[in-house]
Amino acid sequence: MHIVIMGCGRVGSALAQTLEEQGHTVAVIDQDPTAFRRLGSGFGGRRVTGMGFDQDTLREAGIEEAGAFAAVSSGDNSNIIAARVAREMFAVENVAARIYDPRRAEVYQRLGIPTVATVRWTADQILRRLLPSGAEALWRDPSGAVQLAEVHVSTEWVGHKVGRLQEETGVRVAFLTRLGEAILPTSQTVLQEGDLVHVMMRVDDMDKVEAVFSEGPGEERR
Repeated sequence: MHIVIMGCGRVGSALAQTLEEQGHTVAVIDQDPTAFRRLGSGFGGRRVTGMGFDQDTLREAGIEEAGAFAAVSSGDNSNIIAARVAREMFAVENVAARIYDPRRAEVYQRLGIPTVATVRWTADQILRRLLPSGAEALWRDPSGAVQLAEVHVSTEWVGHKVGRLQEETGVRVAFLTRLGEAILPTSQTVLQEGDLVHVMMRVDDMDKVEAVFSEGPGEERR
């Protein structure tokens, strides 16, 4: 996948290096050309000097071929504008913006732009928004047998009920995060695009659960 990152501070440079190590092509945008020094001489991606929300700058960075875009500069406004341009003008599927003000983060989340507030930011969270896959364990009981995990759900599950997801995997859906708000679903709750699904499951069932969540309901897997 080609991924464009706006901002070459500690966060942006770390993301760029990690993504390149995973085999992706990466372009980094920053207003300050000296910021690219953080990438090191071994970085093989594009270095683009300019404003990350400028359409010509984004095109130079390869936004038209990009599967993901991360806005991680030091400015909230710049990050959210760039994220919206990437999503709305260039139809980039996976977009994430770092926001310093948690109250703003909630507002923008409701606009459909996944945001991560700095107070709870980690590289793993940004990566999971750009490259959603698998399960991330959030808590494990003292015996080590049961865990709470955020599991990526394939778009094949959109329009299906939580009850069916539970029946086919044996998990218990603890809660959903939808447009920045946590909700407690019932078995009749219908999954929507963009939902983050948090489930309780046996640790030993992790591989099976990830497979079913990623492949879709039973008839889609046949």
